Amino acid sequence: MKTLVRLTLAIVLLPVVADAAEPWGLKRGTPDIRSAGALAFGPDDVLFIGDTKSATVFAIATGDTGTPTVGTNIIIDRIDQAISDVCGADASINDLATNPRTGTTFLSVTTNDGPAICQVDAGGKLTRLSLTDVPFAQAVLPDAPEDKVVQRGRRKRNPRDDAITDIAFYEDRVLVSGLRAGDAPSSVREFSFPFSNVDRGTGIAIYHAAHGREEDYAAARTFVTLMIDGEPNLLAAYTCTPLVKIPLNGLREAGNTVQGITVAELGNWNRPLDMISYSKDGSDYLLLSNSNRGVMKITASGLKTSEGLSEPVKGGGTAGQTYETITSLDGVVQMDKFDDDHAIVLLKSDAGTALKTVTLP
Repeated sequence: MKTLVRLTLAIVLLPVVADAAEPWGLKRGTPDIRSAGALAFGPDDVLFIGDTKSATVFAIATGDTGTPTVGTNIIIDRIDQAISDVCGADASINDLATNPRTGTTFLSVTTNDGPAICQVDAGGKLTRLSLTDVPFAQAVLPDAPEDKVVQRGRRKRNPRDDAITDIAFYEDRVLVSGLRAGDAPSSVREFSFPFSNVDRGTGIAIYHAAHGREEDYAAARTFVTLMIDGEPNLLAAYTCTPLVKIPLNGLREAGNTVQGITVAELGNWNRPLDMISYSKDGSDYLLLSNSNRGVMKITASGLKTSEGLSEPVKGGGTAGQTYETITSLDGVVQMDKFDDDHAIVLLKSDAGTALKTVTLP
C-alpha cells in the first residue's frame, strides 16, 4: 500500500554538508546567484542551477543524503502558498528537479527578495535550502546575450532571459540549451563536470514546419537525452512546436552549427514547458507539457529511421511522431521523473498550484 504524504511546513534554513563535494571541484563559499531557473541533478546529490541574469550555471552540494521512502505518494495542494510562507510573499516557482537517489524534490523560486531554492523531502517536509557558506562551483557562459531589451520584428524581449532554457547532466557532462550572442543565437552548450573550460556552444539550425522555413534563432525550450539504437541523442522541443532530434555525438563533432532533424510538428500557437522520457510496457515515450496543447504522450518508436519533416505543416496541424493528449494531466506546467513508474508534477488550477506524484501514463 502506498503511503499518502501531505505537507509538513518547516521554516528552516538547512545547512549543507557534502563530503563528496571535493572530487567535483566544489569549494565552500556563498554563490552570487542572481536568478534561479532551470534545474537538474548531477552526481553525489549535486544540484545544477541555471542563472540567466548572470549567464552562469551553478553546481551546489545539497547535502541531500537521506534514504528515500519507498512507495511515497506526495500531495501538496497549495505548494505556491506554502513556499511563499517559507521564502517570502509573492514567491513564484520556475522549475523543479527530483534527486533520483533520495526522492527529494527541489524547486527554483523567485521571491521579492531574490532567488531561492526550496525542497520537499520524501516525507513531505518543505524547507528552504541554504545558499550561504555551501560547497559550490560555477561555469560562466561565454558570449551570452547582452542583458537588455531588443526588438525583433514586432516583438520586444530581453534575450538574456533565454540564455539558459534547460539543463541536463549526461555521463560526465552538463548540457545547456539557450541563446548566445550573434546572428545565429540558438545553441546547445556541452561542458565537462567538474567544470573546466566552457566554450561558446554549438549553434542549432532546425526546419520549423509550422513556419515552413529553416531557423537558427529560437532556443529549445526543453529537452531530454534519449538513447536511440544505442546512440545518445537530444530530443528538443521548440515554441510553436517542432520536436527536434540532435545526435549528441554529432553535436560534439560539429563545428559552429549542427542541423537538427525535425521529427514532429506538434501544433502552432503553443509553448512547450517541460519534458521527461520514460519506458512503459517495453516501449519508450516522451511526456511533454505545453502552454496551450495539454500534456502529450509521444511515442519514441521510429525515431531511429525518421528522416525528418521537410514540408510545411499549416493551419495548426501536426505531423511526424504520433502522440496522445493525456487529459488527466491538464494544468501540468513542470514535471520530473520521480521513480520508474511515477512523475512528480506542478499542476496549476484556479485553486492555486499543487505538487503531486502521478502514475506515468
